[in-house]
Amino acid sequence: QVQLVESGGGLVQAGGSLRLSCTASGDTFSAHGMDWFRQGPGKEREFVAAIDWSGSTVYAHAVQGRFTISRDNAKNTLYQQMNSLQPEDRAVYYCAEDGSIRGHPNIRTEGMDYWGKGTLVTVSS
Repeated sequence: QVQLVESGGGLVQAGGSLRLSCTASGDTFSAHGMDWFRQGPGKEREFVAAIDWSGSTVYAHAVQGRFTISRDNAKNTLYQQMNSLQPEDRAVYYCAEDGSIRGHPNIRTEGMDYWGKGTLVTVSS
C-alpha cells in the first residue's frame, strides 16, 4: 500500500506562483509514473501533468508552458511548479501513482493505482 501526501497548496493572487509537493511511502517510487490531477468546483477531475519513471513529461493544454512537473527519486517526492496562476486554476490538486512499472506517461485516471487526499489551490483575481 502506497501513501501519497500532498502539500503546498494555498491562496495566491492571479499571476502568482505555487509549488506543490507529493511525498510517497514505500520503495518503488522511482519505477512508477506519477501524475497531477485537479478538480475544480462543480467540475470533474481532470488531468494536469504526468512524468514517467525516466523523466518524460506530458501536460494538459491548459497548463502547458505555465506548470512544470518534476520528481526527486532520492526523496520519493513529486513536485509541480505552477506559475502565472489564473482563477480558473482554482481546484483541489491530487497526486497519483501510475499502476504500471516503467511505462510511458499516463494521463488516464483509470490507470492510477494510488491517490493522495489533495491540496487546495485558490487563486484570487
